[in-house]
Amino acid sequence: MIPIRYVEPVFRPPSEAESLILPVTDGCSWNRCRFCEMYTAPQKKFRARDEDEVLQGIRLTGERYGGQVQRVFLADGDALVLPTRRLLNILAAIRTHLPAVRRISSYCLPRNLRKKSQAEIDELAAAGLALVYVGAESGDDAVLAAVDKGETFESTRAALDKLGAAGIKRSVMILNGLGGRALSQQHAENSARLMNATQPEFLSTLVVSFPKGEGRLREGFAGWEPLAQRELFVEMECFLSGLELERTVFRSDHASNWLILKGTLGADKARLLREVRQAIAAPEDAHLRPAWARGL
Repeated sequence: MIPIRYVEPVFRPPSEAESLILPVTDGCSWNRCRFCEMYTAPQKKFRARDEDEVLQGIRLTGERYGGQVQRVFLADGDALVLPTRRLLNILAAIRTHLPAVRRISSYCLPRNLRKKSQAEIDELAAAGLALVYVGAESGDDAVLAAVDKGETFESTRAALDKLGAAGIKRSVMILNGLGGRALSQQHAENSARLMNATQPEFLSTLVVSFPKGEGRLREGFAGWEPLAQRELFVEMECFLSGLELERTVFRSDHASNWLILKGTLGADKARLLREVRQAIAAPEDAHLRPAWARGL
């Protein structure tokens, strides 16, 4: 057994499937986004983990599995909310007790970098923080306000620029359909504009979904109506058309996506657009994921 205390449910990005999940906080410090159901369980109220507990967990894990752990993901929703000093202590303990680790990553809310200077972000990068996952969700201020994201185009851009300047790789997620029918086009266009301005190393899209119902979103987003399958593809075409990326790995293969898209932007932009347009024109020939396999 891994000598680390977990509070269920535990979340991590798909690409962290082989990583040691190391909770340094519980829950999410914002936890007000109307589309998010990740940290709504009563036991997931936000709190910073006791530093001694975290450091002991690293030490004991190192004693048992030190040579086997190659990746560490700092959980929960936004580890970078912690003071820089505490994060540096955690990163130093990982280097000491888990010497085989080659990558340390974390979720990050853009708001949590506002009070951190560029020098602090540079320190974190030098100490081993290599990859950060940023749920931008949208680059459109009207959409962000309607879903109570607590961010703007500019706040997200500033955070991504800080991370990029430090050499920390950025994996950004955009939610297909988040703007509903009324704001679909501006959601796509401004999300593409945000990506062009920041040039992240990784970009993914998920289809917004509500296993527990849409009530919470509709309370703050008057008139929101979900996009039908074809409308999701039209929005995706608009988004991809607006992207001017140089070397960004793009994935739209989450279980929520009807159409699986993979490539590098901009090298594969023309092919990806062809695949989306095929799905718009003739979905029966587009090899779509069946509804039962969408894992929602």
